[in-house]
Amino acid sequence: MTRIPSKAEILDWIAAHPTHTSKRDIAKAFGIKGSDRIDLKRILKELEAEGHLEKRKKTYRDPERLPPVSVLQIKAPDGDGDLFARPLEWHGEGVEPVVLVMPRASDPALGEGDRILARLTVVQDADYHYEARLIRRIGTNPRRVIGIFRKGDEGGRIVPIDKSASTEWAVAENATHGARDGELVEAEQAGPKSRLGLPRARVVERLGDPSAPKAVSLIAIHQHGIPDHFPDEVIAEADAAKPMGLKGREDLRDLPLITIDPADARDHDDACYAHADDDPKNPGGHVIWVAIADVAAYVQPGSALDREARKRGNSSYFPDRVVPMLPDRLSGDLCSLHEGVPRACIAVRMQIDVDGNKIAHRFVRGLMRSAASLHYAEVQEAMDGAPTDRTGPFLEPVIKPLYAAYAALVKARAERQPLDLDLPERKIVLDEKGTVVSVNFRDRLDAHKLIEEFMVLANVAAAETLIKKRTPLLFRVHEEPAPEKLEALRETARAAGLSLARGQVLQTRHLNALLNGAAGTDDAELINISTLRSMQQAYYGPENFGHFGLALRNYAHFTSPIRRYADLIVHRALITAHGWGDDGLDSAEIERLEQTATHISETERRSMMAERDTTDRYLAAYLAERVGNEFEGRISGIARFGAFVKLDETGADGLVPVRSIGREFFHFDAEAGTLMGADTGMIIAIGQRVKVRLAQATPVTGGLELELLSIEDKPMPAGGGGGRRSPAGRSVKRKSAKAKAKRSKIKRKVERKRRS
Repeated sequence: MTRIPSKAEILDWIAAHPTHTSKRDIAKAFGIKGSDRIDLKRILKELEAEGHLEKRKKTYRDPERLPPVSVLQIKAPDGDGDLFARPLEWHGEGVEPVVLVMPRASDPALGEGDRILARLTVVQDADYHYEARLIRRIGTNPRRVIGIFRKGDEGGRIVPIDKSASTEWAVAENATHGARDGELVEAEQAGPKSRLGLPRARVVERLGDPSAPKAVSLIAIHQHGIPDHFPDEVIAEADAAKPMGLKGREDLRDLPLITIDPADARDHDDACYAHADDDPKNPGGHVIWVAIADVAAYVQPGSALDREARKRGNSSYFPDRVVPMLPDRLSGDLCSLHEGVPRACIAVRMQIDVDGNKIAHRFVRGLMRSAASLHYAEVQEAMDGAPTDRTGPFLEPVIKPLYAAYAALVKARAERQPLDLDLPERKIVLDEKGTVVSVNFRDRLDAHKLIEEFMVLANVAAAETLIKKRTPLLFRVHEEPAPEKLEALRETARAAGLSLARGQVLQTRHLNALLNGAAGTDDAELINISTLRSMQQAYYGPENFGHFGLALRNYAHFTSPIRRYADLIVHRALITAHGWGDDGLDSAEIERLEQTATHISETERRSMMAERDTTDRYLAAYLAERVGNEFEGRISGIARFGAFVKLDETGADGLVPVRSIGREFFHFDAEAGTLMGADTGMIIAIGQRVKVRLAQATPVTGGLELELLSIEDKPMPAGGGGGRRSPAGRSVKRKSAKAKAKRSKIKRKVERKRRS
């Protein structure tokens, strides 16, 4: 019996012989004859059903796909009233795919000839190929408003929640979408603007109670002043953009570059590929390609798109939504490296030796086509011996070489010793209604680390190239810790029976030695948190002061221009340095690099605060039903008004108010970071293991109030919560004040003697 080839072998052969893809050609190539052709036919049918192949007449080819976000033109309704649309940018060679538009109740009416931006979903076993959900109509950009709906006699009004917005919006009776009085709603402008009366709006989504899950991120967005509406001129520029062709670019479409992202990623701005280096001068070495979406080709300096991107500084990410730096037409379509779709890119080819040291690199402006859009877990599973039909064809030619290159980079990383903190990242999982169903900690797979190392290497290459070519740029700067913060870290380490080197130039290897010494002990989390708190905050700047945390002298962000303006600046600098076009850095942009750096560093912090507030509110809502329950945790911070506790189960931070601890006064020592009982001498300090009871959870503010039950397994004294007087009945505050006055008097006497 003839051996029937595997699915992976068939796909590889079809990819290598695109002009000989009939069933007869495939059978001939693998020597399949007679009844064995039945098995071949079965495998081809399975590949077709799984979406790996598409049958056109009598040949099998890799299916041509539409981007998940596409521009469509509405056709006339068919006899059943269904609305279909045709894609305006179909790159395939076969029959144009059929797209069914799925309108929602709140969508505006669409007519024949309308052009829309829509999000597509592939459909199996139907007489059409995609279902489309409207994002917006091309050429229209209705303003959005978030506010409280107030019902009236004829319709109602919307009172914005944005503190800076004083104008209310009128809602007609037929435009309320069933909203009830007091509900939080999202609405959009209805009809042209008028000079007389209130502007008119129509409700597009009811968000319910202002403290409800779907309202959480929207409130944070408005409270922190994050722009979430694109001006008309910005949308017009994005809508006018067309896909870039091959002119002036290197053709990279034959490189099997793949994207590896979270499973729920909507945009893909980086792709990678690696293979063994065939240069005899580099035995055991590797070649790594990193391709990044060419955003600079679409966002020209000084344009409306550019001004808005700079204003936003970065995209902001929340558990239920993203506020993008660029409109969907770019971030979700033209600048996203979707599988099987030609996309403009700036790519870097890097050579590393057997020990992971970069020995050469070069940048190109190219046109690529992603071979696959994979996610971290499935890539890791394939590498661990469980490939699927999606990852199987890429295991040998793509995935294994990626991991081989990563293994070499791990050696270089170990030699360099960047700061190696072990702080698990939380992931809040929501259901369709926006309610928190679980709080997990993200797995740190080798697939994650692989992409991180590739991106770091590409960022280093970008900085080195621009320094060498004397082209202005924005560096990612991370300065070493301030002396006072280092001293606080030494005190914490000493309390845990560990030490941090003193009297020498601090390097990350010294901090790693401290972290390694704490690893596996009860103090590991404390040392990791304390080390993180000793760090300076990273920022952007035109001056290069190095990146302390990564232990790198030259570092610039290059790999995410869809979501970070700093990366777009670096892309433009590379365009200028290589003479690739007139869309590089202009003189005006160079002159204001310092102002731009300050601004985008501030927008980054703004997004971080909004994202943190949103997370806190979601966690408070999640825990609200568990008030009265007991939790294990660790003291994570000390303040005059109480102690902060990080709960083990969720990573949520709650406050134990000092007024609720025992029946004594607590002295706050800012230098030592402790609270000490005036009568019992009990010390509450960062890092202590505690058991607490959840006393209150307030989703609107994100606050958690806790009651302290035990410290280091020692129960708190009985009673408490009410008084703060000493057992003798004397006022501890008064006693403390007298002692303080006496100390001051002695101090003044000593100073007078010293001067005399």
